[in-house]
Amino acid sequence: MDFILVFRFLIEKLKRSNIDFALIGGFALQALGVTRTTRDIDLIVLSQDSEKIEDLMLKHGYELIHKSEDVLNFAGKKFELGRVDFLLAHRKYSLSMLERAMEKEVLDGKFRIKVLRAEDIIGLKVQASSNDPSRLHQDMADIKELIKNNYSKLNLKLVREYFSLFNREKDLEEILKER
Repeated sequence: MDFILVFRFLIEKLKRSNIDFALIGGFALQALGVTRTTRDIDLIVLSQDSEKIEDLMLKHGYELIHKSEDVLNFAGKKFELGRVDFLLAHRKYSLSMLERAMEKEVLDGKFRIKVLRAEDIIGLKVQASSNDPSRLHQDMADIKELIKNNYSKLNLKLVREYFSLFNREKDLEEILKER
């Protein structure tokens, strides 16, 4: 996957289409000081823009591989286009996450793009690992690093709320003890 090509394409086309978006996933982790390899680009967008995004991606060499009320997943027909996943914000928490996102540099400063705040990435990882236990070890390692690297700036009340939503307060307390 040619990340520079795809970032340039996404930023230009989404902005031109007046679609609000922010980075989540591996690149967001990197922007927040956590070293992690990734094979795709993950964004959060408003669910009301899903049709515009689907049209845009299909017109530019992508195939829709999965669609639900919560996500759109695309794979490029050519290798360099790679995979792009969109989380569709339509619930209270995800809407607030997108609203709180802040601009950060990605890809060694080649691009400035909105990125979810560390506590919101933590919230998504708590949800993902609760819904899919096979993700638990990697997501918990990411959460630990996010907390360690961003502790002084974290809204711990919000982080506690995310863990509480999934009855995982003990997991957070263990992480905070290790810190």
